[in-house]
Amino acid sequence: MSSGPGAASVPAPDPHDSPPTSDTRPRKSSMFSSLKVRNYRLFFMGQVVSNIGTWMQRIAQDWLVLSLTGSSAAVGITTALQFLPMLLFGLYGGVLVDRLRKRPTLLVTQSAMALTALALAVAVLTGHVQVWHVYVAAFAVGLATVVDNPARQSFVSELVGPRQLQNAVSLNSANFQSARLVGPAVAGILITGVGTGYAFLFNGLSFIAPLTGLLLMRARELHVVERAPRGKGQLREGVRYVTGRPELIWPIVLVGFVGTFAFNFPVYLSAFADDVFHAGAGAYSMFNTLMAVGSVAGALLAARRGTARLRLLIAAALVFGALEIVAATTPTLWMFALLMVPLGLFGMTVNVTTNTSIQMSTDPAMRGRVMALYMMVFLGGSPVGAPIVGWITDTYGARVGLAAGGAVAALAAAVIGLVLARVGNLRLSVGWHRGHPRVRFVPREHREELAPAA
Repeated sequence: MSSGPGAASVPAPDPHDSPPTSDTRPRKSSMFSSLKVRNYRLFFMGQVVSNIGTWMQRIAQDWLVLSLTGSSAAVGITTALQFLPMLLFGLYGGVLVDRLRKRPTLLVTQSAMALTALALAVAVLTGHVQVWHVYVAAFAVGLATVVDNPARQSFVSELVGPRQLQNAVSLNSANFQSARLVGPAVAGILITGVGTGYAFLFNGLSFIAPLTGLLLMRARELHVVERAPRGKGQLREGVRYVTGRPELIWPIVLVGFVGTFAFNFPVYLSAFADDVFHAGAGAYSMFNTLMAVGSVAGALLAARRGTARLRLLIAAALVFGALEIVAATTPTLWMFALLMVPLGLFGMTVNVTTNTSIQMSTDPAMRGRVMALYMMVFLGGSPVGAPIVGWITDTYGARVGLAAGGAVAALAAAVIGLVLARVGNLRLSVGWHRGHPRVRFVPREHREELAPAA
């Protein structure tokens, strides 16, 4: 079934942030309604296994680099190398995704990442690993991600169709973050017990699950989108499409600031575990696990919501930044650890709300390019931000680094919230509702209607 350009797309929300009125709009339903779709079930189950391996490798990779170098800046460099390809080539990856069939593309990219993990496992297990090996592996994974990320993001709409898109995107995030509950814990046990090499080995083998799921899917049940023909100017066309729509460009700008400076948790959490609390890999693993608890809660709450509103995105980013500042000042390990739960919840709310609102506001024929731009900004900011926050953390301490990241996120949310209010001709309204204070944006015309006649 082909949906063609615009045939099954959801209308873009206007600057007033009103809910969509098309009959394809997401509706509140069962929290797991999209799992009724067979192809999506196969995709989801494959990702469960692979995501556990991915989180194991993330923890093992960060700790391996810290063990080899003793430097938070080196952890930042590793993160930067992994996301540098997205910054350099992300838009080209989106153009390719719009031209190619998604399922065969994912078979190639997932296989490439599996081979990279297995190669790194061999280097570690044979005792020949050096830090430059980790750098090369991180960069190789980043190259595969340039195509894999927008392909996976846009493939979701082909699996479930527009009605279930909100639910499926939220469940994908819950899936990824649920694996974060298991992956770091298992990684911590393996690192302290037998070393980091087995974490890389498990990740390489875990790709068997998503590859099998892709092969078992029924092609006739996909909501196939008409592919973009090969031609000149497609990259510029995608950029113009985004920059001409406030409901797309400003959320992307916001997650650019948040992703660049506030989401560098490999740098922040490893430094807090090692330098501030002197608690080792177990504490680092615990911080990630507790953050995952909040992230899963945030993703499941998003799966219950019927819409992805921009005002929710702004509020969540403000709270997320404020929580990072509070966490930076906590005096004890357990206070810091408990704050990981709300940090995960509001961070995931920012992530899911942005992802869903952008996908639902984009024509299917442009989705690969738009999602590539979104991922390029969100993930590609790490090559810029990770070395900076790594240097700040090494020079001024982990507390200053985390507080600075939170301050950037909160300030960006406040400024972009005011910009969106101005674009939508809104004003800030502060008042009381049923005995409680309420702060919201309302149309300026509403104030004029209530004003007394002269």
